[in-house]
Amino acid sequence: MILIKNARIICPSSEYHHQQMDLLIRDGIIDTIAPSIENTDAQIIEQENLHVSIGWFDSSVSFGEPGFEERQTMQNGLKVAAASGFTHVMLNPNNKPNPQDASGINYLKSISAGNGVSVLPVGNFSLSQAGDHLAELYDMHQAGAVSFYDFKHSIENANLLKVGLQYVKPFNGIIQSFPQDAQITGKGMINEDQSGTELGLKTIPKFAEELRVARDIEIARYTGAHLHIPTVTTSASLELIRKAKESGVRITCSVAVHHFTTASDVLLDYDTNFKVQPPLRDVEETNKVLKHVKSGMVDMITSDHLPLTIELKEVEFDQADYGTLGLESAFGAANQALELDRTIHLLTGGYQVFQKELPKIEIGKPANLTFFDPTLSYILKKEHLKSTSKNSLFLGRTLKGKALGILNNNKLVWNEYGS
Repeated sequence: MILIKNARIICPSSEYHHQQMDLLIRDGIIDTIAPSIENTDAQIIEQENLHVSIGWFDSSVSFGEPGFEERQTMQNGLKVAAASGFTHVMLNPNNKPNPQDASGINYLKSISAGNGVSVLPVGNFSLSQAGDHLAELYDMHQAGAVSFYDFKHSIENANLLKVGLQYVKPFNGIIQSFPQDAQITGKGMINEDQSGTELGLKTIPKFAEELRVARDIEIARYTGAHLHIPTVTTSASLELIRKAKESGVRITCSVAVHHFTTASDVLLDYDTNFKVQPPLRDVEETNKVLKHVKSGMVDMITSDHLPLTIELKEVEFDQADYGTLGLESAFGAANQALELDRTIHLLTGGYQVFQKELPKIEIGKPANLTFFDPTLSYILKKEHLKSTSKNSLFLGRTLKGKALGILNNNKLVWNEYGS
């Protein structure tokens, strides 16, 4: 048994929303919720300014295993996710090999089983992510894939996307389409703006994203299937998605935390930690995206966690790989920019988007919980990072709020600084 003492509940669907309560968990099930519970046999969780919500859900997470274990093993990644407050992570097909049939999905489920963090595998959309032929979508769905995505690869073949959406519609499958036109992007690396001009690097115009989003919306409209646009970065793209939703298109989207908290002017020092895909936008565009995130039209936010070794990052800017760590900074960065209730809503929006049962903080329900203190401010330093790789663009930044632990799958993970 676990007794959680004096926790402020943040859960709009619960009758206890914004109330200070004790929670008794028995065999992974919420047994009692009351202003005060006494139980001498239970393990007691008590912390100043303790808050609890349903478990956080991240829809874009990459670990290194299999194939790139030096970046991050599955076990290190799960440890990081738990310490960061996430009970559910969608694992991108960003490995070697990537899952493109049932055996690939089953392998990922087997090596991640038995943890407090539930891993939800994402399968390839096309074979080898080459964009020529569909992967084994139905077999992967049957094995437990929650979505299909050629990770960070643009689907250039519009007909393949159309056929894929038509194929998954009968079993309510969800296809993700990376919002970037590869032909417009070319060899561009950063946003087309003043910072890009000063740096003298090849740039990417914003409409490379907007053109692709507009095309994909019309394909989704035609097929009637569910299309998800991950890591959207421009106001015009979000406006297109908003209007498409209002007209009945089955479309959802996410925004990465760094895309509404960090603008492209940070690139002026040529720090490769800020080289991400899609690229950081200018200050004006970043502020517009933040307004959309605050407005409620964005379905969810993601860390877009992508660990990379020193050899892939500490090189010339044009030689460096794209990507930043995100799990360990997601809550603190988002909570710095948003109101707490909005932050929690966006960190848990993935359940609805990806058709998973929404957890509830109610008696008799499974305990799928995240513990946190939303007021702790700190500067993120390398020594804080539990990730094997250290390529975080939030290093040196002041963050507001820390995850204290999780309780999920009848397993408690509690951070050492929370004890």
